[in-house]
Amino acid sequence: MSHRSTLAVALAALVSLLVIGPAGAAVPHRIVSLSPTATESLFAIGAGRQVVAVDQLSDFPKRAPRTALSGYSPNVEAIAGYRPDLVVLFGDIGDVASGLRKLGIRVLIQEPAKGLTGAYAQIKQLGAVTGHKRTAAALVTRMKRTIRQTLTSTPRRQLSVYHELTPDFYSTTSSTFIGGIYKLFGLRNIADAADSSGSGYPQLSAEYILSANPGLIVLADTQCCGQSAATLRDRPGWSGIAAVRTGAVVGIADSVASRWGPRIVDLVRAVGKALKR
Repeated sequence: MSHRSTLAVALAALVSLLVIGPAGAAVPHRIVSLSPTATESLFAIGAGRQVVAVDQLSDFPKRAPRTALSGYSPNVEAIAGYRPDLVVLFGDIGDVASGLRKLGIRVLIQEPAKGLTGAYAQIKQLGAVTGHKRTAAALVTRMKRTIRQTLTSTPRRQLSVYHELTPDFYSTTSSTFIGGIYKLFGLRNIADAADSSGSGYPQLSAEYILSANPGLIVLADTQCCGQSAATLRDRPGWSGIAAVRTGAVVGIADSVASRWGPRIVDLVRAVGKALKR
């Protein structure tokens, strides 16, 4: 075989790798993401150019093609209007997946991850489906390394943590994805003992929080509700809480607390920094 023929064969093989995904499926070029977490992951692994539409809650990254599509009340006709060859969902609400598949549209459902292992697996799955397997694996490696380094460099302290989702004291327990992050640091979650329904998201009371006297407070209502260390000090009695008194108050973007994508490392680093004070 001539050198030119050999080169032609090699190029043909490369093209096939670029256009064929897992199990012979074509790599999608018109992706619709109705999962804010998946949207973040798709752009982080380099698949952003393949995304033609995202739901109204997919606010990160800013360049994502945000639309009025809803992930909580998905409409088959509205989604199909974007002529997608792949739709990513966080759940099969209203049996939308069946409706899309009847139209010949591929569907990938990625339900909320229960832990970091599940989050990593979903990122890799998106990489495999979209033709970005290597970059997805590299992203997961970086995430693992950053989290490992943060945990290793952070001293273990016998502290309790209060994670605030809303100013009316809705919180999250150790059984949730975000709560699992605090367990990595060995922190005791004050919401655990108050979750009588087992929902994972109990509503606490100001009196309960004051009595628990958490040593670390994480605010996930900084954007929606303007909460900060300063607003905590203005709450009756809160200036005496250990976390407020020592400045161990962490403010994070609201969306980070509700997603299990690449930015979870931001929360890990923020908690680690607060615990080093």
